[in-house]
Amino acid sequence: MTATAQTQSAKGHMVHMGIAEAGKLAALRGDHGDALRHYREALRRAQAGRAPEVFFRHYTQCVLESLELSGAHAEVIDFCDRALAHYETLGTLLAIQKRDRAATGERLALNLLKSGDADRARSALESALQDAARDDLPVARTVLGWLQRGMTPDARRLRDLQAKHAYFTVRNDQVSADTALPLPPDTAHPPPV
Repeated sequence: MTATAQTQSAKGHMVHMGIAEAGKLAALRGDHGDALRHYREALRRAQAGRAPEVFFRHYTQCVLESLELSGAHAEVIDFCDRALAHYETLGTLLAIQKRDRAATGERLALNLLKSGDADRARSALESALQDAARDDLPVARTVLGWLQRGMTPDARRLRDLQAKHAYFTVRNDQVSADTALPLPPDTAHPPPV
């Protein structure tokens, strides 16, 4: 890769990263609709610029967090179901893929529980913890313990537990406001469908 191409690639990364940071700021304000617009544009630009997969994975997690926090549990469940089905097609997984599958299973379980499906949530937690390292997924371990003791936590208790264990990656201490970039004018307000 030439020096010019490397510079252009780095500038492209700075743009989608800045757009994603603006999305995180919106999410922290509770404006998940605006956050989702930013994350989806960051995803689009990262894919178009052939950015490393780490960007795609991170922005996807941001999307799922905003969906979960805005109560769109069915969308999160659908995504997680599809992601877990994809992992089944891969055969032997690398360590990072196992961690991703475990985290996806945990997210699936919590959204199932928030949707009222405690039985399927329990099964998803058990599967997730089979993939997790011993000290991984403290939220999943705690919630499974509650379910095994016949307790069904409400949404507030789940949110408190998620906050305690830094379950969400979009947090004040993880956002860089000085690198945030607004959506370009042609994407800020998409035309009505």
